[in-house]
Amino acid sequence: MSTEHVLEHRPSGRARARIRESANKVPEVTVYFWIIKVLTTGMGETASDFLGHTLGPVPAVGLGALAFVAALVLQFAVRRYVAWIYWTAIVMVSVFGTMAADVLHVGLGVPYTLSTPLFLVALAAVFALWYASERTLSIHSIRTRRREFFYWAAVLATFALGTAAGDLTATIGLGYAGSIVLFAVAICVPALAHRARLLGAVTAFWTAYVITRPLGASLADWMALPAKRGGLALGLGPVTLSWTVAIVGFVAFLALSRRDTEPAA
Repeated sequence: MSTEHVLEHRPSGRARARIRESANKVPEVTVYFWIIKVLTTGMGETASDFLGHTLGPVPAVGLGALAFVAALVLQFAVRRYVAWIYWTAIVMVSVFGTMAADVLHVGLGVPYTLSTPLFLVALAAVFALWYASERTLSIHSIRTRRREFFYWAAVLATFALGTAAGDLTATIGLGYAGSIVLFAVAICVPALAHRARLLGAVTAFWTAYVITRPLGASLADWMALPAKRGGLALGLGPVTLSWTVAIVGFVAFLALSRRDTEPAA
């Protein structure tokens, strides 16, 4: 069974044709989707920290906010899914989502034990409003401005939630290596539950989507941070650069191969 069948529901027949005619704005859920998603989460974590240390917190947040808005404006401006535009937006959501969670903790002193449930409530509110308005949370029906707005609001909330959750587990005794193991196991749960028909496709997808954030961030932090903090001490800059190169490579492959778009009927 393919990845897209495991973690997300796809409409078929006439429904797929209507979605294509309306230009669905997000990629198909394939193994490449999950690889790039994990890479963007880790890159966003280390890039945010690198910019904060290099430029200072205030300039870094300002620059991140501008890039975040610009990327989303471009994503909303196009009429169909374009790989490099979509994944640029995801990267900037990752960077800015990390900054938002860090500002809440570092700048305002909100503990992770509080910010994590707050972001969870925010995500639940986005999903509730989305479902009340559209009667679906499927990513295969992002074909109107309103649905696209709800989609990106949910994506931003998942990144902020995942950042806080990953930092929470890393600071309560698990460390980064322990967090990697925890979230690697956790991300298998929705896929297995869906295969066992215990969890719906849409719920399984969004559950896995949330977990990719702390998984990727914990892995990147473990690689970048010094040994005294439980890391490999490779450095924020080198890890950010290497993960960026990997993202560019995968996105270029998808742009050329179109492996993440539905074939024409």
